[in-house]
Amino acid sequence: MAKAIKVALAGAGAFGIKHLDGIKNIDGVEVISLIGRRLEPTQEVADKYGIKHVSTELADALAIKDVDAVILCTPTQMHAEQGIACMKAGKHVQIEIPLADSLADAQAVVDLQKTTGLVAMCGHTRRFNPSHQYVHNKITAGELNIQQMDVQTYFFRRTNMNALGQPRSWTDHLLWHHAAHTVDLFAYQARSPIVKANAVQGPINPNLGIAMDMSIQLKAANGAICTLSLSFNNDGPLGTFFRYIGDTGTYIARYDDLVNGKEEKIDVSKVDVSMNGIELQDREFFAAIREGREPNASVAQVLPCYQVLHDLDLQLAKG
Repeated sequence: MAKAIKVALAGAGAFGIKHLDGIKNIDGVEVISLIGRRLEPTQEVADKYGIKHVSTELADALAIKDVDAVILCTPTQMHAEQGIACMKAGKHVQIEIPLADSLADAQAVVDLQKTTGLVAMCGHTRRFNPSHQYVHNKITAGELNIQQMDVQTYFFRRTNMNALGQPRSWTDHLLWHHAAHTVDLFAYQARSPIVKANAVQGPINPNLGIAMDMSIQLKAANGAICTLSLSFNNDGPLGTFFRYIGDTGTYIARYDDLVNGKEEKIDVSKVDVSMNGIELQDREFFAAIREGREPNASVAQVLPCYQVLHDLDLQLAKG
């Protein structure tokens, strides 16, 4: 039997818990350290999942010799710096989306990964959701070519709250976080690099300091186009909804559910070993470590997404 992969998870909030729930279903993986901003709630989560080591400092986990890999579910602004610290400590790392909130920081992570040879992956979950995998399988089989993607990313988030409705210590971002999902997925599904991008945004929220509404247009080298609408002002329904318009069919993905253009449900339960996109993302991370290979959604593979976000950010700054 292969040696268990020992994991430290940083970030005991809503998304960290999603990873802990997914990892419970993966054989040969054990979370042995949990890091959170506040000790008491972090300890409560650790007790629930049987995690022995708890700390408020990532460095404490990186000092544990038995830790093989780290999953970072920390605030966006910490991702690149912490990812670099993990690799410098000799640990494989999965960084939740986004990889960074600047192109320079994203590039620094990729450069260090190339130097160390460690597995470094970013949590671009849409590549792993069974609904999007179903469409991707049709594309790679030559049965479908994307003509257009129409995507809506809508939340009601006028205060700093996380997915569990708890106060958040940092500010989320429509461009550098939520748009990253679609920018990467569009290029991945079109199987063609993005060559043209345009964005406009609404007013800056005086309390949060970010735009609450945004519209993005993308074009791939093969001619496929994508329109992405994002809002933190939308009071339901919430989530991200993808319409794939292809040369042989239309598909609408709502997280792990998929229907065709006539709203007829498509069974995606046999696409992969789980219906949980986060679990499938984690399975890929651990499989790449065991097999000594580059994972799907490696930091190098997703770097072009952050080039596009950088270009859009400059464009928006000019007004």
